[in-house]
Amino acid sequence: MNQWTKRSLVMGTLLVGGVLGLSYCSNKAEQQIQQQEQGNLNASADLKTLMAARNLTEGDVEAALKTYTPTGKKDEYMIFASGGQSGQVLAIGVPSMRLLKVIGVFTPEPWQGYGYGDDTNAILAGGNQGTHKLTWADVHHPNLSETKGDYDGQYLFVNDKANARIAVVDLADFATKQIVANPLVASDHGGAFVTPNTDYVIETSQYPAPLGRDYAPLSDYKAKYRGLAMFWKFDRTKGRIDPAASFGVELPPYSQDLADAGKLVSDGWVFIGSWNTEMATGGTLQGKPAIESGASQNDMDYLHIIDWKKAEQVVAAGKTTTMKGVKVITLQTAADENVLTLVGEPKSPHGADVTPDGTAIVVGGKLDTHGTVYEFSKIKDQIAAKKFESKDEFGVPVLSFKDTIRGQVELGLGPLHTVFDDKGNAYTSIFLESKVAKWSLKDMKLIEKLSVHYNVGHILAAEGDTVSPDGKYVVAMNKMSIDRFTGVGPLYPQNFQLIDITGDKMKLLADMPIGIGEPHYSQMIKTDKLKPLKMYTPGFNPATGVKDPNAVEGGKERIERHGDVVDVYMTAVRSHFTPDQVEVNEGDTVNFHITSLEQAEDQTHGFTVDMYNVNISLEPGKHENVTIKADMPGVYPMYCTEFCSALHLEMQGFFLVKPKGAK
Repeated sequence: MNQWTKRSLVMGTLLVGGVLGLSYCSNKAEQQIQQQEQGNLNASADLKTLMAARNLTEGDVEAALKTYTPTGKKDEYMIFASGGQSGQVLAIGVPSMRLLKVIGVFTPEPWQGYGYGDDTNAILAGGNQGTHKLTWADVHHPNLSETKGDYDGQYLFVNDKANARIAVVDLADFATKQIVANPLVASDHGGAFVTPNTDYVIETSQYPAPLGRDYAPLSDYKAKYRGLAMFWKFDRTKGRIDPAASFGVELPPYSQDLADAGKLVSDGWVFIGSWNTEMATGGTLQGKPAIESGASQNDMDYLHIIDWKKAEQVVAAGKTTTMKGVKVITLQTAADENVLTLVGEPKSPHGADVTPDGTAIVVGGKLDTHGTVYEFSKIKDQIAAKKFESKDEFGVPVLSFKDTIRGQVELGLGPLHTVFDDKGNAYTSIFLESKVAKWSLKDMKLIEKLSVHYNVGHILAAEGDTVSPDGKYVVAMNKMSIDRFTGVGPLYPQNFQLIDITGDKMKLLADMPIGIGEPHYSQMIKTDKLKPLKMYTPGFNPATGVKDPNAVEGGKERIERHGDVVDVYMTAVRSHFTPDQVEVNEGDTVNFHITSLEQAEDQTHGFTVDMYNVNISLEPGKHENVTIKADMPGVYPMYCTEFCSALHLEMQGFFLVKPKGAK
């Protein structure tokens, strides 16, 4: 559009607006046009100078323009990424690649007050296993809730590989609501994947052990060590997992790996990769091979196929045993009832990814060079006809590899995971080559490879594991970042690299160092599917999902004593606490019940009592409960920990603990 066309449009708009103020508006419009034209000229000249000074190419500038998100503009997508050893989840905007939030899940997160108040402490305690309080987690696989195979933006499920736990995050407020501990297994990796309507959250064990974690010597490995696929029933009306309605399927003592649920034509089935069909247990001090070599001898491992709707029928018929309160379909029953079937897959596989149309499953073997595509219809027909090639040594039926595959594609060294676009293409991470391979599912041919930096493990695409991928972006989740960023010591960040897949060729757009933990798996959802709250209704307790019975209204603040128990009913509002003086006796149990009276967006307060390890976040309308034992006589400031107003520093009070015997 030339400058005269622009001016005509502006003047036409002004005429429609009427006569009043026309002269002022006209002058203003003319000034805006002149400023825009002059700004474009200045920007162009400055851009060339800047490009030369920073040694930037036109490709660099194009990538910057595709990712730059001006102030006030929002991202089109959001990534939910595992926070690895931090025990948390990262929310990242795309295309800006800005970190928007760290969601406290399995470990305390001080800014959100997660793990520093009664209610969130109780959520964390729900995940404790055995006799130890768990203070870390190895977060691997965040998965979004689905409706008809598409992300619905309501919930996020997360697993902890190190401690066999599943968490439920409500995306209404991006807060963890529940942690469920698995009492049968010692680790999980193939979780927390969901069925297409989020009927179940699937958790599969990684390293075999006796179910229930009872002791058995390694000499009894084949007899007593087992894996497990846990089907956690999700109650969407309550937004919680229902352990009583959940069940497990016992698996052979191979190391089960990543899982995916079938969709559309394959709905009702689950596919789980595995490795170590050799059942190696190590023994390096005894002169035996390490597990890494012992578990890499066979040319084939097993893809596990579970008919979960058949499993439901078996459970309903009472054909289960109960282990530590969990209904379990034993390995023998799973084999006899055709709940569990195996088929060979190339050695040391990692990913098992169902195509958007549900007709195929793609597997990458770490020690193979192919992407292997299984045809679901062939699998289903052979199981229905009981056309099995053999059985494994535990009696589980095994299908013919060659009779179940669509074919194989030569991809490169170390294929791991596969995601999909909306044009029938697949994108596979090639770990050893540090590349992303793009290939055609229809033609079964490699299209191109893009170098990434370095050793890409997991990979994600815009809604790339749903029934309707968007086909706009891929993100390579790289394990190494040598020479990519300013040095921060010998522990380097991992590196997310955003890739544009809209054109004929993939284009690398941006790097994002991840300095909080090792991310493993991520999913990317369109932000218009997310409907987060802006504030809570007054007195709402996010942990319980209802108005708290101890919610405090303005004007009804008070302190009540019942023997050596003191209840403090407090409100917070800019810029004071009421009451702001709390005096108790040494040894008292003090219950703070605090309600934020704010109903203005983004007006958050915090609350702490110095030296007592208390810190909570009080978003508008939120209620929190905090219990402390007044076991340290003295004077301790209470204050707002979130910079909330010009008088933030003045938002304080005193907690006084009178020593025993003092008058």
